[in-house]
Amino acid sequence: MATTEVASNHAVTREVIEDAVIRFAGDSGDGMQVTGNQFTATTAMMGNDLATFPDYPAEIRAPAGTIPGVSGFQVRFSSADIHTPGDAVDALVAMNPAALKVNLSDLKPSGILIVNADSFKENDLRKARMKSNPLEDHSLDGYRLFAVELSTLTRLALSELGLDAKAMDRCKNFFALGMCYWIYQRPIEPTLDWIAKKFASKPALAEANQRALRAGYSYSVATEAFQVVYEVPKAKIGPGLYRNVSGNTALALGFVAAAHKSGLTLFQGSYPITPASEILHELSSYKQHGVITFQAEDEIAAMGSVLGAAFGGALAVTGTSGPGIALKAEAIGLGVMLELPMVIVNVQRGGPSTGLPTKTEQGDLLQALFGRNGESPVAVVAPLSPADCFNAAIDACRLAVRAMAPVFILSEGFLANSAEPWLLPDADDIAEIPVQHPVGHTNGDDPFMPYARDPETLARPWAIPGTAGLEHRLGGLSKAPETGNVSYDPRHNEIMNRYRTEKIARLADFIPPQEVYGPKQGDLLVLSWGGTYGVARSAVAACIRSGKDVAHAHLRFLNPFPRNLGEILNSYDRVLIPELNMGQLAMLIRSRYLVDAISYQKMHARPMKIAEMRAQIDKALG
Repeated sequence: MATTEVASNHAVTREVIEDAVIRFAGDSGDGMQVTGNQFTATTAMMGNDLATFPDYPAEIRAPAGTIPGVSGFQVRFSSADIHTPGDAVDALVAMNPAALKVNLSDLKPSGILIVNADSFKENDLRKARMKSNPLEDHSLDGYRLFAVELSTLTRLALSELGLDAKAMDRCKNFFALGMCYWIYQRPIEPTLDWIAKKFASKPALAEANQRALRAGYSYSVATEAFQVVYEVPKAKIGPGLYRNVSGNTALALGFVAAAHKSGLTLFQGSYPITPASEILHELSSYKQHGVITFQAEDEIAAMGSVLGAAFGGALAVTGTSGPGIALKAEAIGLGVMLELPMVIVNVQRGGPSTGLPTKTEQGDLLQALFGRNGESPVAVVAPLSPADCFNAAIDACRLAVRAMAPVFILSEGFLANSAEPWLLPDADDIAEIPVQHPVGHTNGDDPFMPYARDPETLARPWAIPGTAGLEHRLGGLSKAPETGNVSYDPRHNEIMNRYRTEKIARLADFIPPQEVYGPKQGDLLVLSWGGTYGVARSAVAACIRSGKDVAHAHLRFLNPFPRNLGEILNSYDRVLIPELNMGQLAMLIRSRYLVDAISYQKMHARPMKIAEMRAQIDKALG
């Protein structure tokens, strides 16, 4: 329960709460992502656990003030351990009517609502397709409304700097941020320092943004508009060095770590595509670690460069999204035939076709498994959180080298752009990735067999081009066992296909067994994958606390499945599988294990919520 005390020198009440959810929303040019990121960074410095959800507009240049142009950033911060950015919002900052219209349904009853009153004129309302002004028609009476003239107040605060109106208006997001810092008792100094560094070459803009931030904070203090302010104590987290990390950044760092642990040169060949481009951007800054990045002219060229890099002995990686995977499909199939190690990152987004480029989905699982001609098996790894993307990158590289095969990482737009605290691992705790290249042969040795099989893994040798005596032939035509020579013998075709399938299946002996949270047998098992981890774990934990017989298993390895998964599934009367697609994992589980799984499907281009997951659990339990 919250405790209260009177804040010194102010006629307001300070309330200590466990956690809070705040969302900044406005036009794509209002700086909502910057505002949210600064609130997040300051909150992280204060020691709270946190989770974020940036929500970008799907259209790059949507008309200002319209619904398609709304950009949002949600952050949940807590004194307890949390797994999601939150369901309902405690405080909403809406910079215009369109932002209000899009986000109001997520604001809790009696929640804090801060709006820029200057942007609710007739033309603004028309762009948002509002028939009346919500600041006047009493439709917002159920919330704690603070209609603040953000634009006017920002201009007054900056009037002495000689900036034009447009430049001053760009600072109003920092005025709103200053207000929020007061409401949630956050210090403004970290953001002031960030502004000074960000605009070091433009001192006038630095001064303007700093003044706007101070003005917003001072306005809240001086006017005493907020009768209650909130304090979220530090979270009780383990010792160590933490940093905020997004999923895409964590993937990049994971690849760098894998390169060091394998002793290989990291090569990434990619074509920019939302929401995967940041992986390429991040890796391009690690040249000092021997990282080579190549921005190709298209997706096909990017995949071709990865094939060449893998053939040359590099740790080869590419990143893209669903449409890019479709273009890469033929070359990925060639990678399967050549049996070369490589990692393909698919940061999934809404589809099909161009679909929803900035929105999240889990619609590419079947594409990763079967989206190529012929029998072309690959391993598939799916991270469960932004920080876990680091581990997923290392796991994928480890599997690729072990099996000499392509490996998919199925991330999601939600994981890629969201952020959470990440405990920096001790490099010594990360196991080495063993790599063995065959040595050259001398006269009289047996001829090199490029498709000879390791008896344990069935992987073929990774011969480096130019090594004397290891000359061999590669290509996409059907091959004879061991020699790799072109062969149209139907028996050879079947043998090689079965080898390629079996070596992926044998990775199940290498990956860890599936773990279960909660009772090891009972009424219901919630089986999740990817970004649904947080809501599933949170909902199941709440249900267990209320006495329900439910457990949770989260799959990180989707091909092959863990060896003990079938045994786990048969230990429960019912299995519920939540997915941001139309039941792709559910279909695989039903066909593989003959389990009549309950499929909960959602394709709203946003993460699931804990409340709806609990409702599905209650429904499944009858």
